[in-house]
Amino acid sequence: MKKFVIFEDERVDNFNPLVYFRPVYELRCGVFTLREKAERAFGVTFDLHARKFLEAVLREEFHGRMINEFAADEIVFVNGRAVFDEQTAQEIFGTEEETLFVADDVIVAAKLNKGNYEKVVEYGHVLDFSSFADKFPVKKIEAKVFNYVWDLIYANGEEIVKDSKYFEGQGEWIYENYRNVGYIGFEKIYVGKNVAIYPNVVIDASHGPVVIDDGVTVMSQSVIQGPAYIGKNSIVKIGAKIYHETTVGEVCKVGGEIENAIFQSYSNKQHDGFLGHAYLGQWVNLGAATNNSDLKNNYAKISVKHNGRVVETGLQFLGLIMGDHSKTAIGTLFNTGTIVGVSSNIFGAGFQPRAIPSFAWGGSEFIKEYKLEKALEVAEIVMSRRNKKLTDAMKTLFSDVFKFTEHERKRLK
Repeated sequence: MKKFVIFEDERVDNFNPLVYFRPVYELRCGVFTLREKAERAFGVTFDLHARKFLEAVLREEFHGRMINEFAADEIVFVNGRAVFDEQTAQEIFGTEEETLFVADDVIVAAKLNKGNYEKVVEYGHVLDFSSFADKFPVKKIEAKVFNYVWDLIYANGEEIVKDSKYFEGQGEWIYENYRNVGYIGFEKIYVGKNVAIYPNVVIDASHGPVVIDDGVTVMSQSVIQGPAYIGKNSIVKIGAKIYHETTVGEVCKVGGEIENAIFQSYSNKQHDGFLGHAYLGQWVNLGAATNNSDLKNNYAKISVKHNGRVVETGLQFLGLIMGDHSKTAIGTLFNTGTIVGVSSNIFGAGFQPRAIPSFAWGGSEFIKEYKLEKALEVAEIVMSRRNKKLTDAMKTLFSDVFKFTEHERKRLK
Protein backbone atom coordinates (compact mmCIF):
# COMPACT_ATOMS: atom_id res chain seq x y z
CA MET A 1 0.00 0.00 0.00
CA LYS A 2 1.28 3.46 -0.93
CA LYS A 3 0.45 6.48 1.23
CA PHE A 4 0.92 10.18 0.51
CA VAL A 5 1.84 12.61 3.27
CA ILE A 6 2.19 16.40 2.99
CA PHE A 7 4.64 17.84 5.51
CA GLU A 8 6.23 20.99 6.90
CA ASP A 9 10.00 21.45 6.77
CA GLU A 10 12.56 23.50 8.66
CA ARG A 11 11.78 26.78 6.85
CA VAL A 12 8.19 26.99 8.02
CA ASP A 13 9.01 29.93 10.32
CA ASN A 14 9.73 32.04 7.23
CA PHE A 15 5.95 32.19 6.77
CA ASN A 16 5.18 33.69 10.19
CA PRO A 17 2.82 35.14 11.27
CA LEU A 18 0.49 33.40 8.80
CA VAL A 19 1.47 29.90 9.97
CA TYR A 20 0.87 30.39 13.68
CA PHE A 21 -2.70 29.13 13.25
CA ARG A 22 -2.24 26.75 10.27
CA PRO A 23 0.30 24.57 8.50
CA VAL A 24 2.18 26.18 5.64
CA TYR A 25 0.30 24.05 3.12
CA GLU A 26 -3.03 25.58 4.16
CA LEU A 27 -1.91 28.99 2.88
CA ARG A 28 -3.79 30.15 -0.20
CA CYS A 29 -2.09 31.14 -3.45
CA GLY A 30 -4.13 31.57 -6.60
CA VAL A 31 -7.52 29.92 -6.19
CA PHE A 32 -6.54 27.03 -3.93
CA THR A 33 -4.44 26.32 -0.87
CA LEU A 34 -1.03 24.75 -1.45
CA ARG A 35 -2.41 21.41 -0.21
CA GLU A 36 -5.36 21.56 -2.57
CA LYS A 37 -2.99 22.26 -5.46
CA ALA A 38 -0.84 19.25 -4.56
CA GLU A 39 -3.86 16.96 -4.24
CA ARG A 40 -5.12 18.02 -7.66
CA ALA A 41 -1.69 17.53 -9.24
CA PHE A 42 -1.13 14.09 -7.70
CA GLY A 43 -4.75 12.99 -7.94
CA VAL A 44 -4.77 11.73 -4.34
CA THR A 45 -5.88 12.83 -0.88
CA PHE A 46 -2.95 13.51 1.46
CA ASP A 47 -2.51 12.54 5.05
CA LEU A 48 -1.30 15.54 7.03
CA HIS A 49 1.86 16.10 9.00
CA ALA A 50 2.15 19.36 10.96
CA ARG A 51 3.82 20.88 13.98
CA LYS A 52 2.46 19.33 17.17
CA PHE A 53 0.66 22.40 18.51
CA LEU A 54 -1.55 22.47 15.39
CA GLU A 55 -2.66 18.84 15.45
CA ALA A 56 -5.75 19.12 17.66
CA VAL A 57 -7.30 21.86 15.50
CA LEU A 58 -6.42 19.98 12.30
CA ARG A 59 -8.07 16.82 13.61
CA GLU A 60 -11.28 18.80 14.13
CA GLU A 61 -11.15 20.21 10.62
CA PHE A 62 -9.93 17.17 8.69
CA HIS A 63 -11.43 14.34 10.76
CA GLY A 64 -8.70 11.77 11.13
CA ARG A 65 -6.37 12.73 8.31
CA MET A 66 -3.52 13.51 10.69
CA ILE A 67 -0.75 10.94 10.32
CA ASN A 68 0.07 9.41 13.69
CA GLU A 69 1.35 6.04 12.58
CA PHE A 70 3.07 5.30 9.29
CA ALA A 71 1.15 2.17 8.30
CA ALA A 72 2.06 1.59 4.67
CA ASP A 73 4.50 -0.34 2.50
CA GLU A 74 5.79 2.93 1.10
CA ILE A 75 5.16 6.62 1.64
CA VAL A 76 5.56 9.55 -0.71
CA PHE A 77 6.29 12.66 1.35
CA VAL A 78 5.47 15.98 -0.34
CA ASN A 79 6.79 19.31 0.89
CA GLY A 80 3.91 21.63 1.78
CA ARG A 81 5.61 24.79 0.49
CA ALA A 82 6.13 23.49 -3.05
CA VAL A 83 3.84 23.53 -6.08
CA PHE A 84 4.02 20.87 -8.79
CA ASP A 85 2.52 20.60 -12.22
CA GLU A 86 0.65 17.40 -13.02
CA GLN A 87 3.46 15.99 -15.18
CA THR A 88 6.04 16.32 -12.39
CA ALA A 89 3.59 15.00 -9.81
CA GLN A 90 2.98 11.88 -11.88
CA GLU A 91 6.73 11.44 -12.33
CA ILE A 92 7.07 11.32 -8.54
CA PHE A 93 3.93 9.20 -8.21
CA GLY A 94 5.24 6.55 -10.56
CA THR A 95 8.79 6.27 -9.20
CA GLU A 96 9.45 2.74 -7.97
CA GLU A 97 12.81 3.05 -6.15
CA GLU A 98 13.41 5.06 -3.01
CA THR A 99 14.31 8.58 -4.16
CA LEU A 100 14.71 12.13 -2.92
CA PHE A 101 13.35 14.80 -5.26
CA VAL A 102 15.01 18.21 -5.21
CA ALA A 103 14.10 21.61 -6.67
CA ASP A 104 16.05 24.81 -5.97
CA ASP A 105 18.25 22.83 -3.55
CA VAL A 106 15.20 21.97 -1.44
CA ILE A 107 13.92 18.44 -0.83
CA VAL A 108 10.40 18.83 -2.21
CA ALA A 109 9.42 15.15 -2.12
CA ALA A 110 10.74 11.81 -0.90
CA LYS A 111 9.65 8.28 -1.74
CA LEU A 112 10.65 5.88 1.07
CA ASN A 113 9.81 2.28 1.90
CA LYS A 114 8.86 0.82 5.26
CA GLY A 115 11.90 0.60 7.49
CA ASN A 116 13.36 3.80 6.12
CA TYR A 117 10.44 6.19 6.42
CA GLU A 118 10.26 5.19 10.08
CA LYS A 119 13.71 6.76 10.51
CA VAL A 120 12.65 10.19 9.24
CA VAL A 121 13.92 12.75 11.73
CA GLU A 122 11.24 14.94 13.25
CA TYR A 123 13.30 17.98 14.10
CA GLY A 124 11.48 20.71 16.01
CA HIS A 125 8.15 19.16 14.94
CA VAL A 126 9.05 19.47 11.24
CA LEU A 127 10.41 16.70 9.03
CA ASP A 128 14.08 16.56 8.02
CA PHE A 129 15.18 14.24 5.19
CA SER A 130 18.80 15.45 4.99
CA SER A 131 20.14 12.28 6.61
CA PHE A 132 18.98 10.31 3.57
CA ALA A 133 20.87 12.44 1.04
CA ASP A 134 23.81 9.99 0.86
CA LYS A 135 21.69 6.83 0.93
CA PHE A 136 19.27 7.20 -1.95
CA PRO A 137 19.27 8.67 -5.45
CA VAL A 138 18.66 12.41 -5.60
CA LYS A 139 16.65 13.51 -8.62
CA LYS A 140 16.24 17.12 -9.72
CA ILE A 141 12.71 18.02 -10.80
CA GLU A 142 10.75 21.11 -11.78
CA ALA A 143 8.73 22.58 -8.91
CA LYS A 144 7.98 26.02 -7.57
CA VAL A 145 9.32 26.43 -4.03
CA PHE A 146 8.10 29.23 -1.78
CA ASN A 147 10.60 30.53 0.76
CA TYR A 148 8.78 33.52 2.30
CA VAL A 149 5.25 34.88 2.55
CA TRP A 150 5.92 37.48 -0.14
CA ASP A 151 6.76 34.71 -2.61
CA LEU A 152 3.08 33.73 -2.45
CA ILE A 153 2.02 37.30 -3.21
CA TYR A 154 4.24 37.50 -6.26
CA ALA A 155 3.17 34.10 -7.58
CA ASN A 156 -0.53 34.78 -7.08
CA GLY A 157 -1.43 36.01 -10.56
CA GLU A 158 0.30 33.12 -12.31
CA GLU A 159 -1.34 30.64 -9.94
CA ILE A 160 -4.81 32.08 -10.59
CA VAL A 161 -4.23 31.54 -14.31
CA LYS A 162 -3.15 27.93 -13.71
CA ASP A 163 -5.98 27.17 -11.28
CA SER A 164 -8.64 28.65 -13.56
CA LYS A 165 -8.42 25.59 -15.83
CA TYR A 166 -10.43 23.67 -13.22
CA PHE A 167 -13.38 26.02 -13.83
CA GLU A 168 -13.49 25.81 -17.61
CA GLY A 169 -16.94 24.76 -18.75
CA GLN A 170 -18.35 24.92 -15.21
CA GLY A 171 -19.37 28.58 -15.05
CA GLU A 172 -22.36 30.39 -16.48
CA TRP A 173 -21.77 32.44 -19.61
CA ILE A 174 -21.87 35.92 -18.22
CA TYR A 175 -23.43 37.55 -21.29
CA GLU A 176 -26.42 35.19 -21.13
CA ASN A 177 -27.21 35.65 -17.44
CA TYR A 178 -25.97 39.11 -16.48
CA ARG A 179 -27.03 41.42 -19.26
CA ASN A 180 -26.41 44.69 -17.41
CA VAL A 181 -22.79 43.79 -16.68
CA GLY A 182 -19.86 45.07 -18.71
CA TYR A 183 -17.38 42.37 -19.60
CA ILE A 184 -14.12 42.13 -21.53
CA GLY A 185 -12.83 38.71 -22.55
CA PHE A 186 -15.95 36.77 -21.53
CA GLU A 187 -14.32 33.46 -22.53
CA LYS A 188 -12.04 33.82 -19.49
CA ILE A 189 -14.77 34.75 -17.02
CA TYR A 190 -16.12 31.91 -14.88
CA VAL A 191 -19.18 32.45 -12.71
CA GLY A 192 -20.38 29.85 -10.23
CA LYS A 193 -23.81 29.01 -8.88
CA ASN A 194 -26.11 31.40 -6.99
CA VAL A 195 -23.98 34.42 -7.86
CA ALA A 196 -25.51 37.92 -7.75
CA ILE A 197 -23.82 40.49 -10.00
CA TYR A 198 -25.58 43.85 -9.86
CA PRO A 199 -25.94 46.25 -12.83
CA ASN A 200 -23.03 48.41 -13.95
CA VAL A 201 -20.33 46.04 -12.76
CA VAL A 202 -17.31 45.72 -15.09
CA ILE A 203 -15.38 42.44 -15.28
CA ASP A 204 -12.17 42.69 -17.31
CA ALA A 205 -10.49 39.40 -18.23
CA SER A 206 -8.37 40.84 -21.02
CA HIS A 207 -5.15 40.24 -19.06
CA GLY A 208 -6.15 37.09 -17.20
CA PRO A 209 -9.10 35.01 -16.02
CA VAL A 210 -11.67 36.13 -13.48
CA VAL A 211 -13.20 33.36 -11.35
CA ILE A 212 -16.28 34.30 -9.30
CA ASP A 213 -17.15 31.32 -7.14
CA ASP A 214 -20.47 30.06 -5.77
CA GLY A 215 -22.62 32.36 -3.66
CA VAL A 216 -20.68 35.56 -4.37
CA THR A 217 -22.36 38.97 -4.45
CA VAL A 218 -20.78 41.73 -6.57
CA MET A 219 -22.43 45.10 -5.96
CA SER A 220 -22.93 47.89 -8.50
CA GLN A 221 -20.15 50.11 -9.84
CA SER A 222 -17.48 47.54 -8.95
CA VAL A 223 -14.61 46.68 -11.29
CA ILE A 224 -12.77 43.35 -11.20
CA GLN A 225 -9.64 43.03 -13.33
CA GLY A 226 -8.12 39.63 -13.98
CA PRO A 227 -6.37 37.54 -13.11
CA ALA A 228 -8.55 37.53 -10.00
CA TYR A 229 -10.46 35.10 -7.82
CA ILE A 230 -13.46 35.89 -5.60
CA GLY A 231 -14.10 33.02 -3.18
CA LYS A 232 -17.33 31.36 -2.18
CA ASN A 233 -19.94 33.46 -0.39
CA SER A 234 -17.81 36.61 -0.42
CA ILE A 235 -19.16 40.11 -1.02
CA VAL A 236 -17.63 42.79 -3.24
CA LYS A 237 -18.95 46.11 -1.97
CA ILE A 238 -20.30 49.04 -4.02
CA GLY A 239 -17.61 50.78 -6.06
CA ALA A 240 -14.84 48.31 -5.24
CA LYS A 241 -11.76 48.38 -7.46
CA ILE A 242 -10.27 44.88 -7.56
CA TYR A 243 -7.09 44.98 -9.61
CA HIS A 244 -5.10 42.14 -11.12
CA GLU A 245 -3.47 39.29 -9.19
CA THR A 246 -5.92 39.48 -6.28
CA THR A 247 -7.37 36.50 -4.43
CA VAL A 248 -10.29 36.87 -2.04
CA GLY A 249 -10.92 33.69 -0.05
CA GLU A 250 -14.32 32.48 1.06
CA VAL A 251 -16.71 34.56 3.20
CA CYS A 252 -14.86 37.86 2.90
CA LYS A 253 -16.15 41.40 2.41
CA VAL A 254 -13.99 43.63 0.25
CA GLY A 255 -14.19 47.22 -0.93
CA GLY A 256 -11.99 50.18 -1.82
CA GLU A 257 -8.86 49.65 -3.91
CA ILE A 258 -7.10 46.27 -3.83
CA GLU A 259 -4.15 45.18 -5.97
CA ASN A 260 -2.10 41.95 -5.93
CA ALA A 261 -3.37 40.92 -2.51
CA ILE A 262 -4.42 37.64 -0.91
CA PHE A 263 -7.22 37.26 1.66
CA GLN A 264 -7.02 33.84 3.34
CA SER A 265 -10.75 33.72 4.25
CA TYR A 266 -13.32 35.22 6.66
CA SER A 267 -11.57 38.60 6.53
CA ASN A 268 -12.98 42.05 5.84
CA LYS A 269 -11.75 45.18 4.10
CA GLN A 270 -15.15 46.69 3.43
CA HIS A 271 -14.34 50.37 3.12
CA ASP A 272 -12.31 52.78 1.02
CA GLY A 273 -8.56 52.61 1.36
CA PHE A 274 -5.70 50.97 -0.54
CA LEU A 275 -4.36 47.46 0.04
CA GLY A 276 -1.58 46.35 -2.29
CA HIS A 277 1.02 43.57 -2.51
CA ALA A 278 -0.42 42.27 0.73
CA TYR A 279 -1.45 39.07 2.48
CA LEU A 280 -4.14 38.97 5.18
CA GLY A 281 -4.78 35.91 7.33
CA GLN A 282 -8.15 34.72 8.61
CA TRP A 283 -10.61 36.78 10.69
CA VAL A 284 -8.81 40.06 9.94
CA ASN A 285 -10.78 43.32 9.89
CA LEU A 286 -9.41 46.54 8.42
CA GLY A 287 -11.19 49.68 9.61
CA ALA A 288 -12.40 52.38 7.23
CA ALA A 289 -9.63 54.31 5.42
CA THR A 290 -6.94 51.81 6.42
CA ASN A 291 -4.16 52.15 3.84
CA ASN A 292 -0.83 50.52 3.17
CA SER A 293 2.08 51.79 1.12
CA ASP A 294 3.65 49.18 -1.16
CA LEU A 295 6.34 51.35 -2.84
CA LYS A 296 9.04 53.46 -1.22
CA ASN A 297 9.27 57.10 -2.25
CA ASN A 298 12.83 56.54 -3.52
CA TYR A 299 11.80 53.35 -5.39
CA ALA A 300 14.45 51.41 -3.45
CA LYS A 301 14.29 47.69 -2.70
CA ILE A 302 12.32 46.82 0.42
CA SER A 303 13.62 45.25 3.61
CA VAL A 304 11.36 43.84 6.32
CA LYS A 305 11.72 43.11 10.00
CA HIS A 306 10.81 39.45 10.19
CA ASN A 307 11.30 36.98 13.04
CA GLY A 308 13.48 39.52 14.85
CA ARG A 309 15.90 40.17 12.00
CA VAL A 310 16.12 42.37 8.94
CA VAL A 311 15.47 40.52 5.67
CA GLU A 312 16.34 42.09 2.32
CA THR A 313 13.47 41.02 0.05
CA GLY A 314 14.93 42.37 -3.19
CA LEU A 315 11.42 43.57 -4.06
CA GLN A 316 10.33 47.02 -5.17
CA PHE A 317 6.67 46.44 -4.19
CA LEU A 318 5.57 44.98 -0.86
CA GLY A 319 2.76 46.15 1.38
CA LEU A 320 1.13 44.67 4.49
CA ILE A 321 1.35 41.14 5.90
CA MET A 322 -1.11 40.63 8.76
CA GLY A 323 -1.77 37.53 10.86
CA ASP A 324 -5.08 36.00 11.87
CA HIS A 325 -7.58 37.80 14.13
CA SER A 326 -5.79 41.17 13.89
CA LYS A 327 -7.79 44.40 13.53
CA THR A 328 -7.20 48.05 12.64
CA ALA A 329 -9.02 51.23 13.64
CA ILE A 330 -10.28 53.76 11.10
CA GLY A 331 -7.59 55.76 9.34
CA THR A 332 -4.77 53.34 10.15
CA LEU A 333 -1.66 53.81 7.98
CA PHE A 334 0.94 51.13 7.28
CA ASN A 335 4.31 51.78 5.74
CA THR A 336 5.97 49.75 3.00
CA GLY A 337 6.80 46.19 4.05
CA THR A 338 4.95 46.11 7.40
CA ILE A 339 4.37 42.81 9.22
CA VAL A 340 1.70 42.54 11.92
CA GLY A 341 1.38 39.42 14.07
CA VAL A 342 -1.75 37.54 15.07
CA SER A 343 -4.53 38.82 17.32
CA SER A 344 -3.33 42.41 17.48
CA ASN A 345 -5.47 45.53 17.74
CA ILE A 346 -3.78 48.41 15.91
CA PHE A 347 -4.63 52.11 16.20
CA GLY A 348 -2.98 55.52 16.49
CA ALA A 349 -2.12 58.53 14.35
CA GLY A 350 0.55 58.48 11.65
CA PHE A 351 2.38 55.47 10.25
CA GLN A 352 2.48 52.35 12.41
CA PRO A 353 5.70 50.53 13.30
CA ARG A 354 6.92 48.25 10.51
CA ALA A 355 7.08 45.24 12.82
CA ILE A 356 4.18 44.73 15.24
CA PRO A 357 4.21 41.63 17.44
CA SER A 358 1.44 39.16 18.01
CA PHE A 359 -1.07 40.01 20.75
CA ALA A 360 -0.24 43.73 20.61
CA TRP A 361 -2.56 46.53 21.67
CA GLY A 362 -1.81 50.02 20.31
CA GLY A 363 0.44 51.24 17.55
CA SER A 364 2.31 54.40 16.66
CA GLU A 365 1.85 56.07 20.05
CA PHE A 366 2.32 53.09 22.35
CA ILE A 367 2.12 49.30 22.26
CA LYS A 368 1.27 47.03 25.13
CA GLU A 369 0.33 43.38 25.46
CA TYR A 370 -3.17 42.40 24.37
CA LYS A 371 -4.46 40.15 27.13
CA LEU A 372 -5.14 36.57 26.09
CA GLU A 373 -8.53 36.49 27.82
CA LYS A 374 -9.70 39.57 25.92
CA ALA A 375 -8.36 38.22 22.62
CA LEU A 376 -10.30 34.99 23.13
CA GLU A 377 -13.46 36.89 24.04
CA VAL A 378 -13.29 38.99 20.85
CA ALA A 379 -12.45 35.98 18.65
CA GLU A 380 -15.47 34.12 20.00
CA ILE A 381 -17.78 37.04 19.22
CA VAL A 382 -16.36 37.57 15.73
CA MET A 383 -16.54 33.89 14.78
CA SER A 384 -20.09 33.52 16.08
CA ARG A 385 -21.18 36.24 13.63
CA ARG A 386 -20.27 33.80 10.85
CA ASN A 387 -21.81 30.80 12.63
CA LYS A 388 -18.39 29.45 13.59
CA LYS A 389 -17.50 28.16 17.03
CA LEU A 390 -14.28 28.87 18.92
CA THR A 391 -13.65 25.32 20.08
CA ASP A 392 -11.60 24.19 23.04
CA ALA A 393 -8.85 23.07 20.65
CA MET A 394 -8.77 26.55 19.12
CA LYS A 395 -8.61 28.15 22.56
CA THR A 396 -5.65 25.94 23.43
CA LEU A 397 -3.99 26.94 20.16
CA PHE A 398 -4.50 30.62 21.03
CA SER A 399 -2.88 30.00 24.40
CA ASP A 400 0.07 28.14 22.86
CA VAL A 401 0.68 30.87 20.28
CA PHE A 402 0.41 33.53 23.00
CA LYS A 403 3.17 31.77 24.96
CA PHE A 404 5.64 31.20 22.16
CA THR A 405 5.24 34.71 20.73
CA GLU A 406 6.09 36.29 24.09
CA HIS A 407 9.62 36.99 22.83
CA GLU A 408 8.15 39.24 20.13
CA ARG A 409 6.52 41.47 22.73
CA LYS A 410 9.65 41.49 24.92
CA ARG A 411 11.54 43.19 22.09
CA LEU A 412 9.26 46.19 22.55
CA LYS A 413 10.70 46.74 26.03
